[in-house]
This record gives sequence, C-alpha cells and structure tokens, in this order.
Amino acid sequence: MNKHPYIRAYLAGIAVPTVFLLVVMSAYTTIRHVSEVPLPIERVIVFPMAVVPNAWGLWNVLYVAFLERRHIPLGLFGGALLLLLVPGGYVVTRLLNFDIPHVVLVAAPFNLPIALIVYYLVWKHIVGFLNAELGIS
Repeated sequence: MNKHPYIRAYLAGIAVPTVFLLVVMSAYTTIRHVSEVPLPIERVIVFPMAVVPNAWGLWNVLYVAFLERRHIPLGLFGGALLLLLVPGGYVVTRLLNFDIPHVVLVAAPFNLPIALIVYYLVWKHIVGFLNAELGIS
C-alpha cells in the first residue's frame, strides 16, 4: 500500500463523511419510522449518501496530488469543498422539485459560516490526522 498514495488519500477523505452519514441515517430512520415524524427526504437523500463521501475522497486526492506542495492549509482547502457541495445540493433539490422548508432557507445565511468553520476544523484535525496516519501528509 506504500506505493499508492492516492488510494490512501481517497480512503482518508471518505472516512469522516461515511461515519457521519451512518449516524445521520440511523437518527433519521429512528425519527421517521419509530416516532412517525413525516420527513419526506427520501428523494434527495441520495445526494449526500453518494456524492459527499466521494467528493471528500476526491478532494483529498486533489490536495495530496497538487496542492500540498504549495503549502495551502488543509483546513482551508477542505472548507472550500462546502462551497461546491451546497450549490450542488440546492440544484438537486430544485431538479427533483423538493420543497425546502422556509425555516431552512431563512437560516441558511447564518448556518453557512458555521458549516464552513466545522468543515475547516474537521479537515484540519481529523482528515489531517488520517493523512498523517497513512503517511501521505
């Protein structure tokens, strides 16, 4: 495996969102089916389940392949990924005619900076740790 740094970078990248989405989907399933709360997000849940982990993995490969030598901080680079994922998710909801609740749209300008900070910290500390652990940083 020492000869394949891009595979290791991809695996380090997909680890965090895969575990996070497992927890989110477990909570969603419990809320939806046990508590019988009507949250019809089945049509759009495919986007985060399929795209987000792959985007994180490919983003980490891109960082390792090209940008690590240019001394761009990993946290800053990882935070920039959110600026691609949010518009992509919005486009998917519009294409599927999924109604976004008004409270989500109102809270979006306040939640985006918080999400950027979270992405920065997760990429800096967790993905950076995984990259170092796998010997690719």
